Amino acid sequence: METMADAEPAKAKPRPIIRLGLFLISHSFIVSVACCAAGVFALLLLPVLAKNTYISENALMPGSASPMLSNDDVSRARIFVNKVVSFDFKTDSSSIGIQDLVAQHITDLGGEVNFHKFLPQVNKFNPLHFFSSPDQGIAQENYTCSSYGINTVGFIRAPRGDGKEAIVLVTPYNSVKTSMGEALSLGIAYSIFSLLTRVTWLAKDIIWLAADSQHGEYAAVAAWLREYHTPSFDGSGRSLFESNASPKTGRKRPNDFLRAGTMAAALVIKVTDGSEKAERDVLNLYAEASNGQMPNLDLINVVNYLAVNGQRLRVKVEKLGSLLDSWWLRSLAELFHKLGTVARSLNPQWNFGISVAEYIEGTATLASSLYNQALGVPTGPHGVFRDYQVDAITMEISAKRVANYKNRPNELLLQGGRLVEGVIRSVNNLLEKFHQSFFLYLLTSPNKFVSVGVYMIPFALLVAPLPMVAASLFADSTRRISGMETKVASSPASSDIPAISFRSWRWLHAAKTVFIVHIWGAVVTLLPHFLSLVQDSPPLINLLSWIILSAFTLLILQAILGSSFSLLHMNGTQGMEWTLLKSVTIAAACTGLCIMSVINFATAELGTLMLVPMCSMARPLMLDAKAKTLKSFIRAACNVVLIFLVFPPVAYYLWKGALVGLDNARVGDFWNWVESLWTWNSATYIYMCMVHLPCWVLCVHTLVYPC
Repeated sequence: METMADAEPAKAKPRPIIRLGLFLISHSFIVSVACCAAGVFALLLLPVLAKNTYISENALMPGSASPMLSNDDVSRARIFVNKVVSFDFKTDSSSIGIQDLVAQHITDLGGEVNFHKFLPQVNKFNPLHFFSSPDQGIAQENYTCSSYGINTVGFIRAPRGDGKEAIVLVTPYNSVKTSMGEALSLGIAYSIFSLLTRVTWLAKDIIWLAADSQHGEYAAVAAWLREYHTPSFDGSGRSLFESNASPKTGRKRPNDFLRAGTMAAALVIKVTDGSEKAERDVLNLYAEASNGQMPNLDLINVVNYLAVNGQRLRVKVEKLGSLLDSWWLRSLAELFHKLGTVARSLNPQWNFGISVAEYIEGTATLASSLYNQALGVPTGPHGVFRDYQVDAITMEISAKRVANYKNRPNELLLQGGRLVEGVIRSVNNLLEKFHQSFFLYLLTSPNKFVSVGVYMIPFALLVAPLPMVAASLFADSTRRISGMETKVASSPASSDIPAISFRSWRWLHAAKTVFIVHIWGAVVTLLPHFLSLVQDSPPLINLLSWIILSAFTLLILQAILGSSFSLLHMNGTQGMEWTLLKSVTIAAACTGLCIMSVINFATAELGTLMLVPMCSMARPLMLDAKAKTLKSFIRAACNVVLIFLVFPPVAYYLWKGALVGLDNARVGDFWNWVESLWTWNSATYIYMCMVHLPCWVLCVHTLVYPC
């Protein structure tokens, strides 16, 4: 018993999860390569894994009722379209003539109507808008001038409703010069409005917003929505831009600014000229909003179902045409087709097959969806509604021979009108807001999608190497620095010098550098506020000024805060401090990418494809120069190329060229894109300045580190 008590206790073995972590850290290079390869493969596999869409909310019941829109409604709509078109050829026409015409027809149908005056919003940078509700800034100076736009808003009060919910129809048009397509979109909305004033089944109010887009479609819709949800008042309690009088006759309306209930859904109706060679009319759907927001998938499914099965329209979503003729994509599609054939031969139940054409179109559509979401800018006026948590899409009917519309106006008005009627009937059936189906998804076709549970797998695989590489670098640098300090402490010359304590806290010096660079990123984020104060400055000048001021600010911040960029005070170990710097940089990049994936997955996905290779391969060029081997030369060349390609302006032009082409690209386009991010309060701007750019600077610092 005494012998057993005196015996040393056996050393406890680490837990399996700890052993796995140590194994991954010790083999971080192999694991990183495997994860990145698997992540890219999984990303290319997404079109194969796409599922058919389905309607989750049973209450929608699309197509369950026969259309009620009659030829009489269409005939009245055609007369209305002719009146709208005739305004363009009158010598005494004014910018307010069509508004009064629309209002008069709404009143004749028995609906309520009012006018909403607005001014174009000044595109001025305000950093606080990124942390607040939708933009409240409007141009209030000189708001009585003749440059304001006038929205005409019509209302139908539901006979079976309580006024707490509404459905919005939006028809943008240029009141100064109305095109044929805009007139036809107004006609479609008028035919639906004419029908809905007579039906008894309506349970939600209907709002028809004829948006005056002479200052832009976004400005007109955004101004009305801002007034609808957060009205601004003058000293008398009257809204600043409201008007209850006809802009042409001065006839008074009963209410100042009419409102209905909470918006259940919004449909933006547009008609454009189609191709002469098209076999039938095409319905283009646009759903992307700011920060990668998407409407509930059920809304898209209802529109797609009714358009295909009810009106025999060909439904399309935007795709990148540059990928359709790509040789490498066709080769990849043939490879997946062969793999699917082999899989079915092994097990007929494995539904892995996909045709070559389907894969190419699915990839082009998926790339377009990723690209539009990553840009952070909406693809249509529907994007304004998503900022108020309203599900909305833009339905653009690309009609055959619209210019020669006299041959087929009734057919177009009947098709479009019955489609909108069916969507309204389905949304009218809902007892609550859209909550079934998906809000996070990527489309590969109008009837196929990739859900969040699938498309997050490539991101997880791509970002997984970052924490492992950071831990491996930290462990390696700590071990080497500890070994150097032991040698220094054991040498005779240093016998009287006490050993350095707290060696495990050396990473704080690297963390200080990373922290200062990210503080600089926040300063860079605010610099455009001062540049925007200069009026009528060209985009190229603004971009160059931004770059120069950013570099100058970095030097000033380093001098003021005492940045440890040089790290020359690390006597005897400065050659290994770059590994700690790289470790903390990778940890910061991983944190930023993971946070961004919650806000906008597409931006995080594209950012991962750029940052992971750059951060993982960054290594001082002096070390590769001293090695004088082919491997070190190739690594140094790859690092230089990656640093150049990942610089934000360069990366923007490369992605734009690869996905949509650079035929009309200009250097100032990057500044224009940044301005659009301000307008829509896009988090992509915050990510670019406070995550992507600081990581790029830190990787440059790692490359030029003195060793």
